Amino acid sequence: MQVTTEQIIYPSSDGQPMAESTIQYKLIVKIKEGCESLFKNDPNVFVAADLLWYPVEGRPDISQAPDTMVIFGRPKGDRPSYMQFLEENIAPQVVFEIRSHNDRQIKMYKKLAFYNRYGVEEYYLYDPENNDLSGWQRIEGNLEIIEPMEGWISPRLGVRFELGEDGLEIYRPDGQRFLSYAELEEQGELNRQRAEQEAQRAEHEAQRAEHEAQRADHEAQRAERLAAKLRELNIDPDRI
Repeated sequence: MQVTTEQIIYPSSDGQPMAESTIQYKLIVKIKEGCESLFKNDPNVFVAADLLWYPVEGRPDISQAPDTMVIFGRPKGDRPSYMQFLEENIAPQVVFEIRSHNDRQIKMYKKLAFYNRYGVEEYYLYDPENNDLSGWQRIEGNLEIIEPMEGWISPRLGVRFELGEDGLEIYRPDGQRFLSYAELEEQGELNRQRAEQEAQRAEHEAQRAEHEAQRADHEAQRAERLAAKLRELNIDPDRI
């Protein structure tokens, strides 16, 4: 008798779009890249967006693709999916979801139940249409609602959440807010202009210092010529 084991396939795509609107897409990218930047110097923090997470070995039917997830204790690097059983069984500690206008409430309840069941420590849900932010933190084994969310600081990430007229803003521990790609480009251009202005100012200061040195040298030469002329007249310039 020959025993064969069929290989289990864990798909790298669930067939669903990453985002259903430009607003949702921009927010997903901003949060993912903001978290990536926050831990860019830590090789053991893995950040991903819209990546399928399989928490149970042998169960490809059990999966979720968070809009953004942050996993402490796992190395950076490319993955077709996050198979927890191959990652020292470390579940994502922080998860973000950006609600689409097409998302029914039952879908959001199912996501909350999934994250609660499979070990997420912090779950943040933002609805850009209503500018509404909800959060849950694991307390004594269960995800409990965070109240209030305004000004809340994530225990894991250290970031602060604020809701303004323009929507959700996330601030790093150093006070800098998460920026979109366009905002990063604008900031980079401003920094380049500022650096160029500083370089020009430094060049002007150097030129002025050089001119002052040349003038001082000319004055010293003039004084020396005057002293020489006085000596020709048998006058000691040091006694004048």
